[in-house]
Amino acid sequence: MLTPSYKIRPIRAEFLDKVRTQGLDDLDQPVERHIAVGGEPCRDVLRAALPGEAIILASYCPFSMPGPYKEYGPVYVLAEASTATPELGVLPIGADTGYFGKVFVLRAYSKAERIVDALLTTPEAAETGLRQLLAQDRVDFVLARFAGYGCYGCRIERA
Repeated sequence: MLTPSYKIRPIRAEFLDKVRTQGLDDLDQPVERHIAVGGEPCRDVLRAALPGEAIILASYCPFSMPGPYKEYGPVYVLAEASTATPELGVLPIGADTGYFGKVFVLRAYSKAERIVDALLTTPEAAETGLRQLLAQDRVDFVLARFAGYGCYGCRIERA
């Protein structure tokens, strides 16, 4: 396997602080606090929640500029900060993380945060597809999304 030419940008620390301490999300709405059934994709640790873990459901925006592609969507995060550090140099795929399933989406965006390309992928094909997207000059970053619900999974940038 080749050395990754990308890095995953962690979910914003100020977002995590705000949802955990103030109980407000990116839309300044109250967050929902839950106990995990197990399998909820926690964006802060890039793994599936374990049954019984305290989690938060909140609206998150991975974009910084106004425009038609700026969107907010639901994300799960652990209710308490974790001491575990997710691996930011590899995609969170495979049975060990339980994060992305058998199929997920890679959407490529320009520096102006406009969508320029996308593909439906599998864990086996994801690395190749991601490299192809990031090789395009017009691509600044890629958002990985869950195929079924279309929710944000993580932001990927060139290393």
